[in-house]
Amino acid sequence: MDRKNETNANVSINENFQNQVSKVLVRHKSILDILTKLDEYNARINRAVAKSVTNCGCITVNAKKQDFSNISFEEMPLKAESHLEGELCDNCRDVLEEEIGSYIFYLTALCNTLNIDLSIAIEKEYDRIKTLGIYSLK
Repeated sequence: MDRKNETNANVSINENFQNQVSKVLVRHKSILDILTKLDEYNARINRAVAKSVTNCGCITVNAKKQDFSNISFEEMPLKAESHLEGELCDNCRDVLEEEIGSYIFYLTALCNTLNIDLSIAIEKEYDRIKTLGIYSLK
């Protein structure tokens, strides 16, 4: 699929999702509810990752200082480590996909409430990181 068709397909998925969210969000329509739900699902994502490590054990964290000595700035992305070892099991993956999906739902609800087109926001961020590359670090 070429870039233009890929963009059109993603826009359609994003638009459809954004429209569906606007139809089904009733109970938590207040901006305050949406903001606190985003925080809640962010915490649930963090908790699900932690439980994948501490309860399930399908992944482990082996964190240490990132060693970027004697390498160029351009080489840093190749040298950077995630500190994760292992793979998510099917159960942990399902839990995380559900929590991330709920987060995306409320992020989309926030976009709807503020009259922001999710596709345009994603496209602008994509263009920014594509243009700036590794210099887009925040």
